[in-house]
Amino acid sequence: MAPSKLNSTDPHGNGDASFSSSQPDNGSSDSLTLFHSEKAVQELLQQTPIQQTDDHLIEFSEALRTVAKALRRAAEGKASAQAEAAEWKRRFELERARNQQLEHKGKSPGECNAGIDAQRVENSTNQPMLRNETNEQSENWSTNGLCSHEILHDGETNSQAKAVPSRIMRKASFKLSWRCKGDISDQHKHDIVSFERGNITAAGRSSKQISLKWESDPQTVLIMTKPNSTSVRILCAEMVRWLKDHKKLNIYVEPRVMGELLSESSYFNFVHTWKDEKEVLSLHTKVDLVVTLGGDGTVLWAASMFKGPVPPIVPFSLGSLGFMTPFYSEHYQDCLDSVLRGPISITLRHRLQCYVIRDGAKNEYEMEEPILVLNEVTIDRGISSFLTNLECYCDNSFVTCVQGDGLILSTTSGSTAYSLAAGGSMVHPQVPGILFTPICPHSLSFRPLILPEHVTIRVQVPFNSRSPAWASFDGKDRKQLAAGDALVCSMAPWPVPTACQIDSTNDFLRSIHDGLHWNLRKTQSFDGPRDL
Repeated sequence: MAPSKLNSTDPHGNGDASFSSSQPDNGSSDSLTLFHSEKAVQELLQQTPIQQTDDHLIEFSEALRTVAKALRRAAEGKASAQAEAAEWKRRFELERARNQQLEHKGKSPGECNAGIDAQRVENSTNQPMLRNETNEQSENWSTNGLCSHEILHDGETNSQAKAVPSRIMRKASFKLSWRCKGDISDQHKHDIVSFERGNITAAGRSSKQISLKWESDPQTVLIMTKPNSTSVRILCAEMVRWLKDHKKLNIYVEPRVMGELLSESSYFNFVHTWKDEKEVLSLHTKVDLVVTLGGDGTVLWAASMFKGPVPPIVPFSLGSLGFMTPFYSEHYQDCLDSVLRGPISITLRHRLQCYVIRDGAKNEYEMEEPILVLNEVTIDRGISSFLTNLECYCDNSFVTCVQGDGLILSTTSGSTAYSLAAGGSMVHPQVPGILFTPICPHSLSFRPLILPEHVTIRVQVPFNSRSPAWASFDGKDRKQLAAGDALVCSMAPWPVPTACQIDSTNDFLRSIHDGLHWNLRKTQSFDGPRDL
């Protein structure tokens, strides 16, 4: 099947169709007219046997379908361009407001290391105020590090913060940086490619790990647990008591766990929870650290709670396999004490951002809300006995047509899950990429792919498909994809940081050895024939 481009020819054959902002009504009305025309032709075809239908009518119907698909893809491209333009405009406005404020204070833009996100928080509300760090070493680190978080105060200015030092901080500050084994210096080279003196050189990053160092003490911890487990329930109560008595931390738990704790003792009245979805969306502004008690499913559930930035997660293994849970609950006090003291190694686990675009959408604003997945999104045939028929595009370039049981789009963290069972490769979770793995393809030459992280993948159910497809996101939120519907996936801008027991590579190798018994066999006997 030939690739369908975003910049396809218009219905009049005038080369690249440019859908400018001055013509949204014309494109929408044309698409709607073509949609009704195609419906009318389909009804006529259903009323008259195919054998007695004029061939020109069939060709006209196929042409209408092709034009409708081109208009819909142009609308998708327009939505993407508008979103990108809005993002750049927002950044420009934030930077201009920041420069104006610095000029008002008598400083140049280069004298302040506060981030754009911190400025956005300061401009959007008068309640949280940022406290600038005065330590010169902290300033140098924030310049060289990967990212940093500022300290938030409730309605305090800098002078007020100094006058009231006992004020509880709502958000702890930390920094991430590249770190080499055995390198105790603060000078971390993090350039990916160097162009010094006209020579292109790739910087060595294979031995570097990501390190998290707290710039201020964590104040709030969120504990999430696996349900219906007596041992987890007992451990949770013990951990909450220890964190409160010995670490003086604020504790958040799920409403279900809150009820379990209060039913056990009224001592746990100090524990916090949330009441509605609005409070859940603001959790990342309050929580410094997330602790999970369960298996990989509990980590997936914790990550799904955060639709944007995710606090560092400390996963304790209380499940079965545990590819993402390197810590043991028997030594939770030592583990948490080490994490709270820092620095610790971090694995940044990438997530996929998925959109479902319906064929009946009249414009690009009628797409459904995005869904974030940490493992994979699966498109399969559901209960249908027919082969799944899926058209796949990568950055608007045609990839292939999947005919089989389905397709898996997986992150590298999910490479040891469903993708592995379908024949995909195991990939280090720190490798940025998207796994393209077919499920039981009806082809001997269909091998899995690993695509770079910057691409956008579109999977569409063609109009000639015999049955609809079904999409599931991390094993839940199942959605039906009818003929003409599309699923668009790209890398999400908010990874999930999980704490490492040693480092990301050691934890990954240990998980596949212990969980999958990878390459486990008896050693060959030494007493046998030898080369002379």
